[in-house]
Amino acid sequence: MDDSMSVATGKPGPDDLHPWEEPFAKAAAWLAEAEKSEINDPNAMALASVGADGMPSVRMVLLKAIDPRGFVFYTNFESRKGRQILETRKAALVLHWKSLRRQVRVEGEVEIVSDAEADDYYHSRPRASQIGAWASQQSRPLESRFELEKRIAAFTAKYAIGTVPRPEYWSGFRIRPTYFEFWEDRPFRLHDRLVYSPDGDRWRTEKLFP
Repeated sequence: MDDSMSVATGKPGPDDLHPWEEPFAKAAAWLAEAEKSEINDPNAMALASVGADGMPSVRMVLLKAIDPRGFVFYTNFESRKGRQILETRKAALVLHWKSLRRQVRVEGEVEIVSDAEADDYYHSRPRASQIGAWASQQSRPLESRFELEKRIAAFTAKYAIGTVPRPEYWSGFRIRPTYFEFWEDRPFRLHDRLVYSPDGDRWRTEKLFP
């Protein structure tokens, strides 16, 4: 029996969180819907990592790809998040879309994307962003804004002509999920929660209490 509720009326209605055969397509479909309704950065996600001391750390980054291999984002590997993820090879993320009253949670193992993938994305970015990857010593102390501006000017001059090469320390991570949770708002905080977890070469689904 369908026991979900309509957001508009609070009465029983169609269950939008029916299981799909696999969760990647569902996440991609939700993202596509969000791209039509979210005002800014529908691909913004909260990314959590953990340090060697066990202290968790979270920040907002931009999701750049979803496919059956995982969720991809790019960063400076010498940043705090880069160093933490390289140490543990684990991470978690949340995509939250206020306009749709939905969120997707993912936990999983992390791998580095191929050089070809990283090169393709890096060279698709604006030239100023490519220069910025060289100029910013991400997460390290900065004496003043002027120090950053000098570094930007220096690398702009260095790469004034031709292609800006991708720094060796700048690449992408792919989170390969071992846990998915799809969440959808319902009245009176009786939200819908649907979990996917690996079961051999398939995905097992189960509902959770809100």
